[in-house]
Amino acid sequence: MSKNITLVTGIFDLGRDNAGEGFKRPFSHYIIKFTELLRALKDYNLVVYIEDRYKDIVLQNRSMHNTCIRIKEIDEFRNHFPFYDQVSHIRKSEAWLNQAGWLRDSTQASMELYNPMVMSKMFMLHDEKIRNQFNSEYFFWIDGGLTNTIHSGYFNHDKVLEKLESYVKKFLFLAFPYETGGEIHGFERNKLNELAQTSNVEYVCRGGFFGGHKDYISEINGLYYNWLSQTLNEGYMGTEESIFSLLTYLYPELFQKHMINGDGLVYKFFDDLKNFTVDESRISLQNYTGTSLYVITFNSPAQFEHLVNSYLQQPGFIRETKNYLLDNSTDPLTTPIYKELCEKYNFEHIKKDNLGICGGRQFIAEHFETTDSKYYIFLEDDMNLYNGDGISCVNGFARKSNNLFYKILKVMDKESFDFLKFSFTEFYGNNSTQWAWYNVPQVVRERFWPNYCKLPRIGFDPNAPKTEFKNIGTLEGLSYANGDIYYCNWPQIVSREGNKRMFLNTKWGSPFEQTWMSFMYQLTKENQLSGGVLLLSPIEHNRFDFYEGSLRKEN
Repeated sequence: MSKNITLVTGIFDLGRDNAGEGFKRPFSHYIIKFTELLRALKDYNLVVYIEDRYKDIVLQNRSMHNTCIRIKEIDEFRNHFPFYDQVSHIRKSEAWLNQAGWLRDSTQASMELYNPMVMSKMFMLHDEKIRNQFNSEYFFWIDGGLTNTIHSGYFNHDKVLEKLESYVKKFLFLAFPYETGGEIHGFERNKLNELAQTSNVEYVCRGGFFGGHKDYISEINGLYYNWLSQTLNEGYMGTEESIFSLLTYLYPELFQKHMINGDGLVYKFFDDLKNFTVDESRISLQNYTGTSLYVITFNSPAQFEHLVNSYLQQPGFIRETKNYLLDNSTDPLTTPIYKELCEKYNFEHIKKDNLGICGGRQFIAEHFETTDSKYYIFLEDDMNLYNGDGISCVNGFARKSNNLFYKILKVMDKESFDFLKFSFTEFYGNNSTQWAWYNVPQVVRERFWPNYCKLPRIGFDPNAPKTEFKNIGTLEGLSYANGDIYYCNWPQIVSREGNKRMFLNTKWGSPFEQTWMSFMYQLTKENQLSGGVLLLSPIEHNRFDFYEGSLRKEN
């Protein structure tokens, strides 16, 4: 049994015995199937939403050490579901009912509370993610009557749910082909195509079983709520499955989609899961995004692990990249610890003998050229992703952004940047100051700053020239700027062409950060290099495991 998974289910007597012809079914049938499910899932953490009059079914068939009962009366779907009025209006609309011959007798048309209930599944799943009764990493909704079409042996004999944790890395939907008809579950097909920004929505995502890692659920719940609200307010309605399908078209980076057969029965997924070995599951569902991630480290496995855990708090980082650790350590006792951590977090361990910070940076640039990745992310082992409670940095920029990894990739695709720096505020300063001014040759300083070209005799100049920004862009709430962005060794993402221009076309015998800053600034002024910086400060420099300063090398 996986203690890291919470399953959420529910059963409600909505009066299906009074549904339209072809859709009628007595509630006693659901009680039988629900009882089967409770017993089949006896070894799993389970949260059950149920009417008070039926709670004894749970008490008689489950142990309370891994069961939580949430009493939810059906009146709540009438009085507290936020879109009850819109659903009621649409399901009685002749224009909506006349879309297809079967629709008038369907559950969503003939049953007052059917859609309010099924449209609430995502909300109930999200509520349990917030409560996290069993301290789980993964949450899945499973229909209370699922054993009507799924043999319970998949759960209590084959133990297929044991493989979910290695199989699901994002948020999982099961989808079946749906290529005909003018509507999808009552949702006008042409409108759904328009909203999904596709010529034809070719599949529908099922509502009988779905879920995934907790890091994705709040974001997806918010998107689901917004799109459900918008479409119902505009008079378009299917079931929860219509909105699920729409989300996967609009936000593919958030989802894993597993295709099942055209009959839509989800047993196909559990059968596929049964036939996967754990290793095969990892291979077949690796969500590689075309991005490599490199970490350079020195004599501190603890520092490396702390960094990794900070990035694992955001979807995408580590889980969906090809990961490499450049181990520059001089202490041989750290090597086996690093190897163990690399195995744990899916990194390839590359051992070198203290190439130095910039020597290691050059090695990473040359190593990336041998890979098939489109982009790479560069991190030093003390450049953590901020996960504290602060809202803004000292310069007023936000410290966090949801789904930062995917947004960064989208910015790179949209703007074709050679490199994009992750943090506006850095340890010694920020990107409003043009730090390249200190490092370019004097002749270059006189060319670009003829009226302010003298360096201070000691320290920093409080009136140093400011960075010249050209444009500010936004993407899904993330702002960024381009212009004369200076290079430094802080976290950044680099494109394949950018890597060549920055590190490979011209190489230095003994590279220093200041040398690269000067060189790349001149490339930028010659329009040969395009850089950007996020108007965000998500990086927290945190060196807690110190080493002797004499061991530090640049190259």
